[in-house]
Amino acid sequence: MTPNNPFQISGLSTEEVLQSRLSHGDNKVVYKKQNSFVTSLVGLVKEPMVILLFAASFIYLISGEPEDALFLAVAIVLVATISIYQDYRSKTALEKLKEFTQPVCKVVRDGEIIAIKTEDLVIGDFLIAEEGTTITADGMMVKGNDFSVNEAVLTGESFAVFKNHKDNRELYQGSQVASGMALIQVTAIGKATKLGKIGKSLGDIEEEKTPLEIQIGYFVKRMVIIGALVFAIVWALNYLKSYNLPDSLLKALTLAMSILPEEIPVAFVTFMALGAWRLMKMGVVVKQMKTVETLGSATVICTDKTGTLTENKMALARLFLLSANQVSTFQEDVKPEEKNLIEVAMWASEPNPFDPMEIALHQAYKKATDSDKRPDFQMYHEYPLGGKPPMMTHVFENQQKERIIAAKGAPEAIIAVCQLTEDEKNSIQKAIAEMAFEGFRVLGVAKSDFRGDDFPQQQQDFDFQFVGLVAFYDPPKNNISEVLHGFYQAGIKVKIVTGDNALTTKAIAKEIDFKGYDKGISGDELMQLNDEELVKAVQENAVFTRMFPEAKLKIINALKSNQEIVAMTGDGVNDGPALKASHIGIAMGKKGTEIAKQAASLILVEDDLSKMLDAIAMGRRIYTNLKKAIQYIISIHIPIILTVFIPLALGWLYPNIFSPIHVIFLELIMGPTCSIIYENEPIEQNSMLQAPRPFTVSFFNGKELFTSVIQGLAITAGTLFVYQYAIHQQLSEELCRTMVFTTLIFANIFLTLANRSFYYSIFTTLFYKNSLVSVIIAITLVILFALLYIPAFTNFFEFESLGVTQLLLAFVVGFISVIWFEVVKWWKRS
Repeated sequence: MTPNNPFQISGLSTEEVLQSRLSHGDNKVVYKKQNSFVTSLVGLVKEPMVILLFAASFIYLISGEPEDALFLAVAIVLVATISIYQDYRSKTALEKLKEFTQPVCKVVRDGEIIAIKTEDLVIGDFLIAEEGTTITADGMMVKGNDFSVNEAVLTGESFAVFKNHKDNRELYQGSQVASGMALIQVTAIGKATKLGKIGKSLGDIEEEKTPLEIQIGYFVKRMVIIGALVFAIVWALNYLKSYNLPDSLLKALTLAMSILPEEIPVAFVTFMALGAWRLMKMGVVVKQMKTVETLGSATVICTDKTGTLTENKMALARLFLLSANQVSTFQEDVKPEEKNLIEVAMWASEPNPFDPMEIALHQAYKKATDSDKRPDFQMYHEYPLGGKPPMMTHVFENQQKERIIAAKGAPEAIIAVCQLTEDEKNSIQKAIAEMAFEGFRVLGVAKSDFRGDDFPQQQQDFDFQFVGLVAFYDPPKNNISEVLHGFYQAGIKVKIVTGDNALTTKAIAKEIDFKGYDKGISGDELMQLNDEELVKAVQENAVFTRMFPEAKLKIINALKSNQEIVAMTGDGVNDGPALKASHIGIAMGKKGTEIAKQAASLILVEDDLSKMLDAIAMGRRIYTNLKKAIQYIISIHIPIILTVFIPLALGWLYPNIFSPIHVIFLELIMGPTCSIIYENEPIEQNSMLQAPRPFTVSFFNGKELFTSVIQGLAITAGTLFVYQYAIHQQLSEELCRTMVFTTLIFANIFLTLANRSFYYSIFTTLFYKNSLVSVIIAITLVILFALLYIPAFTNFFEFESLGVTQLLLAFVVGFISVIWFEVVKWWKRS
């Protein structure tokens, strides 16, 4: 066996893995395959705008206008292409996320322990299941110690079930490892697993819509209903005047098209999916799209200490022996008593450690000992980490039946199980305080001389002798003070929730300039509070020490009851409930257990809290940009609607200024503007200097909706002014239409630029890094001038080429109808 493989098993060879995969397939469960292109196409045909285009195209065709019918048919293809492309971008981003969030597992292959994707697991593989992981296939236990699993996913029972390799060997996919470690030989994968056979219903469950999605859907539905009512009224009025059915239907369809804001749902899905993809590129894996929506609202972050605020690079730093009654610095040339303390602490650790403190103890033992006893002793019995405060006990035995029983854990837990005098307890407490004050993480160490095989049911029932204390130093991360400052600037409160003791936590908190480092409460104290006191305590305190799962959950629920939007970091099995309960559960990508990752809504790939600050900034950016896009859509729809409706309703000289081909052309220009330009906008300078957005606030609040309506009415006033000017100058209908259309296009360009910020000046936003702005505006202008000055296009759209004065008038009116908003922004800033 190789050094990294303690099991006496080689596992499958590469050739055997390939053969097994050919015979039994991949470890995947796919119940229904969908052709995404066909699905997108079917969804598109149901869109109201496409239905209206089909109707208008058909009416033109039967009315003897094949060119207009053909144009609308081409428009349908263009709308379909844009929609399918946006859908493809969204789905591609989400597929990449799915691939990235796919769980991994450890197996023994070719004599080596390697990590593979869960779907690459094959029948015959030897799977390693450790505490905190989820079993990823059905199998039989081959080896293990004190191994228990939670099979609630299959049985509904939430308690742990102990397994052994003799008479209770069966293990099933989806079970969560509650304690110990086991080697499992895989017997079933994918659909053939017990979970796979009963899990078809899982594939049929539809994800619930988010509050924002519901609000947007409700808004669009209302606009569809209004569009249908207006369509019926305008069609009836026109038909009663002319008794021309096709003509009156076309006029009504024109108005209905102008009312439908079909770009809004497309923009929402695109912004959220691409936002999740951007976050993934930054090292933040978002498991659910709705998390992107919530990120910008976070008001409180509950963070663990070890590995989040600190490096999680434990080094043994201090030792305390009761016999010497003094704290000493760990060095390689340790005294015999100190060597014994290190040895007992090492035996109390896992034989194959993954915890940084246990790794440090194994390294210290290797340096301190003259003869390594580890190969001679095998794990005989294990008590996993448990109790409040927690401790763990290991029993080792060699072939000569020599036995080692070692325990380590929170000093309070070890003191409680040892027979100590008051003076001895005081000496130990004094040493703990001394080391904790310096920021060291302290563990108590004890041993037992228990004989026989009838082990106590609980580790606390052993007759332990106190050996000493070991202390580790875990330095704060270099960037953590700046990260905390960033959270404070953004109006986000930070709370430390840790299993460590108060003195150590306070020392580290003070070192990193943590606000409220001197305001703390322990898990036991917290549990004794009533609901009212609890809500007050979680608001007033910033440091929560000696926390356990129930206490963490209480903190989260108390904060939520106080209308806080809570983000919570976690990495262990015990963090699962609190991660699930928080609005934004944050698991660590490196040190996080699989259970923590499953319970969380996002994963920090590099265990770096600064990425959470970036994620919140991205959340605020996405929300703000989506709001800009939707406000733009509302503002630009109003002049289209009113420019079509008012001349018709008031019986002006040219009542049918726009036909369906003009409206759909405007829609084709506006759609890409909102979803391409605004999605690519950078975060505004003041976004991370503002308080979090309340999650309960409606997306369309009155003030912002009023702003969009006023902007739309101002552009309407401009287009109708140009309309009346053309009539006053006795210009032809074609020239009048061209001037109004050109004014609307120029206003659209200026609105795009003005609405890049509702606070900063257009002269500031012009320097924002977004290369797509100039590209989209350039394309819009090229299309406009092609329509105005290429005869084939001019004739088809029933336009007339504009002179310099007329073009300049359209430009100036378009500019004035939008630029007035800069005065409002200036007033806001001042």
